[in-house]
Amino acid sequence: MTEKLFYRDSHLAEFEAEVISCRPLTVEKQKKGISSVSEGSGQDVFEVELDRTAFFPEGGGQYADTGVLGEVKVFDVRESDGRIIHYTDAPLEIGVRVKGCIDWEERFMKMQQHTGEHIVSGLIHSRFGYRNVGFHLGSEVCTMDFSGEITAGELAEIEMEANNAVWKNLKVETVYPTENELARIEYRSKIEIQGQVRIIVIPGYDRCACCAPHVERTGEIGLIKLTNVQRYKGGVRVTMLCGVRALADYALKQEQAKAVSAMLCTRENETAGAVEHLRKECADLKYELAEKEKKLIACMAENIPAGDEPVCLFTEDIEGESMRLLMNRVLETGHGLCAVFHKTGESVYRYVMGSRKMDMRALTKEFNPVFEGRGGGKPEMVQGTAKGKEEDMRAWILEKAEEMG
Repeated sequence: MTEKLFYRDSHLAEFEAEVISCRPLTVEKQKKGISSVSEGSGQDVFEVELDRTAFFPEGGGQYADTGVLGEVKVFDVRESDGRIIHYTDAPLEIGVRVKGCIDWEERFMKMQQHTGEHIVSGLIHSRFGYRNVGFHLGSEVCTMDFSGEITAGELAEIEMEANNAVWKNLKVETVYPTENELARIEYRSKIEIQGQVRIIVIPGYDRCACCAPHVERTGEIGLIKLTNVQRYKGGVRVTMLCGVRALADYALKQEQAKAVSAMLCTRENETAGAVEHLRKECADLKYELAEKEKKLIACMAENIPAGDEPVCLFTEDIEGESMRLLMNRVLETGHGLCAVFHKTGESVYRYVMGSRKMDMRALTKEFNPVFEGRGGGKPEMVQGTAKGKEEDMRAWILEKAEEMG
């Protein structure tokens, strides 16, 4: 059994220990994803066991600590039957004493998130009776899944209460109750636990079974920010940032707010109104442009001599839905076929082709292989993309239309 120093002192960042075993990681374990080494990297991996460690193994929704043992990098840690295995990138000699150093910034950040999760989950359980059915401390955000629905307004209230718990700077207690004591107390737990139960207590806010390290006082969390809530599997998923993550998020959003306010020539706290004004202005311009495009389409159609011969148009002025509108205006004048092409790149075109007399699917079935085309549609209209020279596509369309007509 490895002595778990992280339970004696969650702030212990350096320690000394004896190497009691070291062996190469088997291929079978690598295939099962036991370590975090990327598949096919060719890197040697070793399983190192110590008599004592401050490295927390993966568990309780929290990923493992990383750091070094002497000069050897520790990139993953797992627990099995009370033994803690450190996955390293080089071997260590059995029997030697090594100095272990965990990545403290990473550990402290994780403790901030995890302790913040206890406060939020405790408040939600107390107020709504919902269970925390999922917790994941990811590389960027922390998510919590609850068994019932919570509105954005209710979440804002929970956030304020949670930060009040932070500002009170409460002592985070760890208790190991006996079986008799456990039967008499009320506490949260996501799973049924065998053996000794470790309970984290935040007075007045939460009492929950948990195996992970936490901050010593709630003030160390700094700030709890609940950034999102969405429906998830019959309940909700809440996204949270605490401490250093919340500060980094605020700094990023402040930088973006400054950039947006500079572009809009307005104050940072007035950008929403400026964006709404810009949105309305953009919508008005789109409407004006659409009306002018309709007039352009009518003018283009009127300039095409009446008749029933096929028409092939190449234009850079109109695109999208307007191509179809132009095609229909031309067909309304009696032409047997109309093809409209819009250039989108070097020798690359979008096309819309229509006819009220012939099957356009049959035409494109032959057209696409010749001009690297892709697309299809209905007998009366097809659309897609093609590649080639304008004069070649025009000649092909007009010749084939004459054959089919």
